[in-house]
Amino acid sequence: MSTPDVAIVGVGLHPFGRHGDKLALQMGAEAAQAALADAGTDWSRVRTAYVGSYEVSNPDAIVGRLGLTGIPVRGVFNGCATGGTSLQMAAAAIRHGEADVAMAIGMDKHPRGAFAADPAVAGLPAWYGQTGLFLTTHFFGTKIGKYLHDHGVSTSSLAKIAAKNLRNGSITPHAWRRKPLSEQEILDAPVVNHPLTRFMYCGPDEGAAAIVLCQGDLAREFTSAPVYVRAAELRSRRFGAFELQSPSLPLTSAPSPTVDASRAAYEVAGIGPEDVRVAQLQDTDAGSELIHMAENGFCADGEQEKWLAEGATEIGGTLPVNTDGGLIAHGEPIGASGLRQIYEIVRQLQGRAGDRQVGGNPDVGYTHLYGAPGASAVTILSR
Repeated sequence: MSTPDVAIVGVGLHPFGRHGDKLALQMGAEAAQAALADAGTDWSRVRTAYVGSYEVSNPDAIVGRLGLTGIPVRGVFNGCATGGTSLQMAAAAIRHGEADVAMAIGMDKHPRGAFAADPAVAGLPAWYGQTGLFLTTHFFGTKIGKYLHDHGVSTSSLAKIAAKNLRNGSITPHAWRRKPLSEQEILDAPVVNHPLTRFMYCGPDEGAAAIVLCQGDLAREFTSAPVYVRAAELRSRRFGAFELQSPSLPLTSAPSPTVDASRAAYEVAGIGPEDVRVAQLQDTDAGSELIHMAENGFCADGEQEKWLAEGATEIGGTLPVNTDGGLIAHGEPIGASGLRQIYEIVRQLQGRAGDRQVGGNPDVGYTHLYGAPGASAVTILSR
């Protein structure tokens, strides 16, 4: 088999959480420098970069902290799919011959509280905000409430997911929430939007992550353990999909963009969901992780309760999911979140994940992002 086109040869991360007056650009620069050190190289070797952020209006200004080398550096924003999008663009630049070494960098510094805005920014009528639907917590509560009803899944499954992710976060040094909670404590916490309680949601916060990529045939010049990009796919919503910022739905529904992105990624990679050994799924809330287990093809709708009862998604299970605690443990600085997922999967495939290392020498990993206004990014990686 020929060497894949694109390899990941370095990963770096700035811890997620709250960091006082520290600038997002500084966090991004530190994550980038860590990724370059991991690859055994420096910024002067990079030929192009894609830098993602929601709060930083010109994230390409990071060159002021890394080096003014004159290379093309582009700002990226695509909702919660920003990290996956920046990685896809960096990988495409390598595949198209624009660069032999590229970087994807993500950073953000969000204020406290849920994401909300004037619906007009998305072309939606005022009533959409007045009913609370433009508030992300409300949408996710509504979506999982309908899903539990339609597929006969209990709210106890949501608590199992949140407890697992907080437990995994407690053994992850760069996580924000590092205190494990029992399923009962999670169920007894204040309800934010039914059926989701406080500890079933992630929270906006601060952090950064970065990835160094290169041509596949150059990979071992940087590392003895390259990880290859087998697929990196992005899809937007189709008419009839029930997504963030959907003010109405037709009688005939359509699959989520996650379904489309995952199917495309499996086809490009030439594998199926049964080949994946460790996964990162978007867990904006515990309900999102539950839904995404099925939408990414790992189980059928309604089978999640059995999977969770059997511990299938635990670190020692048949398909460990969110081994670092996911968004529930880390929070979500939008620009960095997807690259944090890549960081975790690369470390798992290289056997460098420490206390949270998956057994069995995993060789295929999977990351998934989902966000407004209905965009999904899926990346498949392998040794």
